[in-house]
Amino acid sequence: MDENYQPAPAFDRLVQDGDGAPFFDRVSPANFPEHKLRYRNRRWAGRVGLAGLSDEAWTDHFGRFHALPDNLQAPLAIRYHGHQFRAYNPEIGDGRGFLFAQLRDDQGRLLDLGTKGSGQTPYSRFGDGRLTLKGGVREILATEMLEALGVYTSKSFSLIETGEALQRNDEPSPARSAVLVRLSHSHVRFGAFQRLAYEKDAAAIKRLAEYCIENFYPEISDENNEDRVVALFRAVVVRTAMLAAQWMAAGFVHGVLNTDNMNMTGESFDYGPWRFAPIADPEFTAAYFDQTGLYAFGRQAEATAWNLAQLGGALAHIADADALTDALRCFGDDYERAMAAQYFKRLGLKPGGADDYATVKALLGWMTASGAPYEQVFYDWFCGSQSRANESPARDFYATPDFAPVREKLLAAEVDDPERLERAYFQRAQPCTMLIDEVEAIWSAIADRDDWSVFEEKLGAIAEMREAYEFKASEYSAEPLF
Repeated sequence: MDENYQPAPAFDRLVQDGDGAPFFDRVSPANFPEHKLRYRNRRWAGRVGLAGLSDEAWTDHFGRFHALPDNLQAPLAIRYHGHQFRAYNPEIGDGRGFLFAQLRDDQGRLLDLGTKGSGQTPYSRFGDGRLTLKGGVREILATEMLEALGVYTSKSFSLIETGEALQRNDEPSPARSAVLVRLSHSHVRFGAFQRLAYEKDAAAIKRLAEYCIENFYPEISDENNEDRVVALFRAVVVRTAMLAAQWMAAGFVHGVLNTDNMNMTGESFDYGPWRFAPIADPEFTAAYFDQTGLYAFGRQAEATAWNLAQLGGALAHIADADALTDALRCFGDDYERAMAAQYFKRLGLKPGGADDYATVKALLGWMTASGAPYEQVFYDWFCGSQSRANESPARDFYATPDFAPVREKLLAAEVDDPERLERAYFQRAQPCTMLIDEVEAIWSAIADRDDWSVFEEKLGAIAEMREAYEFKASEYSAEPLF
């Protein structure tokens, strides 16, 4: 281990004995026939003191799941329930993943190393507990792109191909298998509280809430227990509003915004049928099975607010329901402020005040009506660069009379750090994008020829974009966002 490795096992301390009830079950990882290391996140490994691991040691820890020193000695499958497309499901939990380790990064934050595709658990139901290699590749592409675009997201930490042939209904079978390790700030889902409420275990709800306060929101006052819980919920409302705005500003559609896919730090995670929107179409969906558009691009804020209401209902077992409702009523205003903040950040502009949200609405209204390419617009107008926009492949969109009032608003805003435009990324004619045809082309090279060069080339382009924008989406502060 590197000298800055800081093990910090904490979740298993929620219980006093060997039994993890009602929070988790101790489980064993699958024994895989092969271990081919396909991806390791060296940048984030350095931030958590694991950069010095050899490939062999890396595979031992993140493919065979030998415990990290002074860390969790057995993986923990977290217990939770959840609303899935608004229908409550009491039979879910960590069904193909577990919490493997906890450690602190160079900011002192408690971070979790969790898995996907690591084998069956008591919550696998009829699933095999495995992950397709394609699913792992897609998650890496999603997290890298989102981090570069300013979304507070989990990080894809490791991907190891495991040599099994999986049968799947949603892709050609047999499918290649893999195990993914994620690095995230929180493994505590809304659904963990929902399960405890379903079981009417108020004492456990209180213990889990205190865990969240201590590890994620230590700034919350301790005037009395009930006020602490309301303050926790208020903080989660703000963070979740910011997350919804970050998805919108990135042009991202998560696809499956169930309550078990949202967590207590407002961090985006768990990527299945995600998509980036080619244009600002509010009805654009990511999942083929989302036939009513419940989680469409333009309904993501509504979905997160509904999920927050379910979390509030669970917390009402230990806090005043009216106070929790008041905290949730702030979501609309929080979201508008977050939209203004995130869109101005993506445009390289400094927030100016009360009219910022009106500028965002005008921009989105024009983008929706015109069908202008989503990412290209932000690239062209970054730091109010009209000269770059005039030379863009999308310049005809900006020549219409409908764009004139939007241009006026954009050019009236103060530019933030325009020196960024001198960087190599902004010398391109077009931005780095991650549309579905690009994702499929990357996977086709791997599936057809075991050619990982297209994948590596895309990760290199994303890294250049991340360094050019410097959004620092991975930095987390306990300070209020507004």
